[in-house]
Amino acid sequence: QVQLVESGGGLLQAGGSLRLSCAANGRAFSSYTMAWFRQAPGKEREFVAAISRSGGITRTANSVKGRFTISRDNAKNTVYLQMNSLKPEDTAVYYCAAKGTSVVPILAEEYEYWGQGTQVTVSS
Repeated sequence: QVQLVESGGGLLQAGGSLRLSCAANGRAFSSYTMAWFRQAPGKEREFVAAISRSGGITRTANSVKGRFTISRDNAKNTVYLQMNSLKPEDTAVYYCAAKGTSVVPILAEEYEYWGQGTQVTVSS
């Protein structure tokens, strides 16, 4: 089992950058595929990005491709989401998720463990 704690959210203006972190507390972080999802008020949870256990494979939603980058540091048990050129429509609660698998799913229901979320608010 793994526990996930997100940090790095905040309030900023459009065009700015932010880096989210998700620290995992548990065994064998490198055995988990990691992902970021987000949920805006009144909307369903949306896939943002995912990264394989070794970091060699990443998947990114079209809505953030070219602006957001997912990465991980297995030595620090941490996954990151670098967000650049932020837009008001990026405003949401961002969640970190983990699944003990070799594949890289993009569906929320496939992930086993979730963090509590961190709020990102982008003003115009």
